[in-house]
Amino acid sequence: MQTDSATLRKLLSQDLMDVIIRGSLIAFVVVMCVRIFAPFAGLMIWALILAVALYPLHRQLAKRLGDRQGRAAALLVAAVLLLIGIPTVMLGSSLVGQIHSGYTAFDIKAISIRQPDPSVADWPIVGGTIYKAWSSAATDLPAFLEKILPQLRSAANQLLSVVAHGAGGIFVFLGSLIIAGVMMAYGESGSQAMLRILKRFSGPDKGPRLHALSTATVRSVAMGVIGVAFIQALLLGVGFLLAGIPAPGVLALLVLLVGIAQLPLVLVSLPAIAYLWWSGDTSTTMNIVFTVYFVAAGFVDSVLKPMLLGRGVEAPMPVILLGALGGMISSGIVGLFVGAVVLAVGYQLFMAWIDAAAGEDAPAGAVDTQGPAEAPATNK
Repeated sequence: MQTDSATLRKLLSQDLMDVIIRGSLIAFVVVMCVRIFAPFAGLMIWALILAVALYPLHRQLAKRLGDRQGRAAALLVAAVLLLIGIPTVMLGSSLVGQIHSGYTAFDIKAISIRQPDPSVADWPIVGGTIYKAWSSAATDLPAFLEKILPQLRSAANQLLSVVAHGAGGIFVFLGSLIIAGVMMAYGESGSQAMLRILKRFSGPDKGPRLHALSTATVRSVAMGVIGVAFIQALLLGVGFLLAGIPAPGVLALLVLLVGIAQLPLVLVSLPAIAYLWWSGDTSTTMNIVFTVYFVAAGFVDSVLKPMLLGRGVEAPMPVILLGALGGMISSGIVGLFVGAVVLAVGYQLFMAWIDAAAGEDAPAGAVDTQGPAEAPATNK
């Protein structure tokens, strides 16, 4: 017995050492892979989101081109790049030119501000303050600017930070779009690979459900973000045109870009409102009407997003909305998609666990396992 016990302890020690060594090697490889991939994680997540959202359009284009996946992906990416990239460059150049012109005009003291109408002082709550500041600026603009210099510096720093963040987001978006084109070109193989991974983690029954649910959620959130941004750009663009704001088309495009980036639309509407009151080309009543319209159009997303975010997703709309908002708060615009997917999947798993414990079938809202959606991350 002593010999058998010693042999057993020896075998156990060898097996335990082998397990420790193998586990350590696996952990080392995983940690190194994560560290190497981490700098590109945001870019790749964005690319995957864009590929899933654009894949139905890619498939339609590929059918028209004789099932040439690569050519269809290249044409789609080129079209989106031209649609977004060229106006972005034009807007940037125009903004720089206007800033330079404004600085030159101020430097040679060519800027003049007319005195405010006495009725401004009668505005509720803020009328007196606005009238006093406006009169001071109209009387002696350099002295007025010198007086509010600290506030101007703080506002300028915040504005530069927002502009830099927005410009960086646009470049990341354009780079991700190119990578998304490669993903769409190999969409079928990528779909099968992702489906195998999900089956390996969650089983052959739940894998296709999670596969289709993730795809539908990403597309729903994409429509909720891009669709709402387009609607707001249309509403504000029409308002800018009717109010006589200069370059209404450029401002509408800027609203679209700002809405997609999930930045506050007051960045565009407030300067337009200020110009409306400053120019004095319309009556006070019309200025109030347009001001209310611009403010209301800027908050349309708070009504439309709850309606569009849950379309086509077999999960309750509040779950999608909470996941999108929570993800955006914690991780920015990428979290808008990731948070919605994670919370929707978590909800389905939780309800499946509840129903399994009760001896029931999958929840009525579960995604059909026989027809998962088609996408680079889904099964055709």
